[in-house]
Amino acid sequence: MKRAERLHALTEMLRRSGARGVSAERLASEFEVSVRTVKRDLDALENSGALLWSRPGPGGGYGLADGASLPPVSLSPAQAVALMAAVSAAPDAPYADLAAAGIQKILDVLDPRTRARADELAQRVWVNSVPSSSRAIKSALEEAMAEERLVRIRYTSRDGTTTTRDVEPVLFASTNGQWYLIGWCRLRDAMRWFTVSRIDRANVTKTACSGHTIHEVGMPPANATPVHGQRVNH
Repeated sequence: MKRAERLHALTEMLRRSGARGVSAERLASEFEVSVRTVKRDLDALENSGALLWSRPGPGGGYGLADGASLPPVSLSPAQAVALMAAVSAAPDAPYADLAAAGIQKILDVLDPRTRARADELAQRVWVNSVPSSSRAIKSALEEAMAEERLVRIRYTSRDGTTTTRDVEPVLFASTNGQWYLIGWCRLRDAMRWFTVSRIDRANVTKTACSGHTIHEVGMPPANATPVHGQRVNH
């Protein structure tokens, strides 16, 4: 049994055990591996986001928290490298750090042969990405977008004028190699596009956004799509 298959089967066994849990020794016997291997697998599941609990002592064991799940992971080496390359080449993309962490979780549960092949192939993909914006600024913009809260930014326009703006974030957009924050600017009382690289300070406030939507931004370019709308042509 490949490691990815064993991890999925291990997750299902933990789920079936319910509140009783199951001991590492029983898991080792079930999958015909050592207790040490089982504990490494449990660590991998936890690192990948599975909500595990453990109960020490006689009659103790491991279990899966209610509602927790881990779907089976099956990637080819090329697919794994494609994910790594995409994130490495776009460090300024919104939530890029979270994407990198998510990819690492996937890599951690790949079977050793696939992981080794992916690591070898990754050495043959080079990326020379531009320096990313301040991590603090990106984090503030991402938080404001996700929590739908007003963000106060200090922004330098193309002509060199610096202003402080209270912005209700509506969406992120990428065009011609630049990332933009699009939102309702309370200073101008209108929807505005802000080049992220020109934002030199950003602080999330406790003020909730007032409800401006993407429909107020206007029609996107013909070749622009939400990230979830991308499709691979076979």
